[in-house]
Amino acid sequence: MREQTIFEIIHNMDKVTNNLIIQWNKIFYEDLGVSHILVLAHLITNGKSRPSDIAKTLGLTPPTLTHLSEKLVQKDLANRVVDSTDRRIVYLDITDKGIEMTKRANIEGQKLRRSLFEKLTDEERHQLLHIYKKLSNPS
Repeated sequence: MREQTIFEIIHNMDKVTNNLIIQWNKIFYEDLGVSHILVLAHLITNGKSRPSDIAKTLGLTPPTLTHLSEKLVQKDLANRVVDSTDRRIVYLDITDKGIEMTKRANIEGQKLRRSLFEKLTDEERHQLLHIYKKLSNPS
């Protein structure tokens, strides 16, 4: 494969991702970014978690997660919970308000992705699905 073709694929993938983020910010008026929602989704899936574990799972730096956590706590979407056996350990846990926010974010995200993929024909969607499955297979 030509190097130029690989560059074009990567460039266009980045453009699609950036466009999705821009569109997300336009439709989701909660002063939260995608990373905030990913943290909340992690908490829904995994329950209360140590910030260092969340950072590692999501591929974020600890300072980035600290910044995201501050905003989530400030907006009452998450709270900090001190371990009952070791007060040095602090967990981040989701609130009911955080669960509702994540549900709304998922609904809006689904609408956004649906509108993106509706531009494709059925055959193009099948081809894209085949390509994504192939790229996500580790072997």
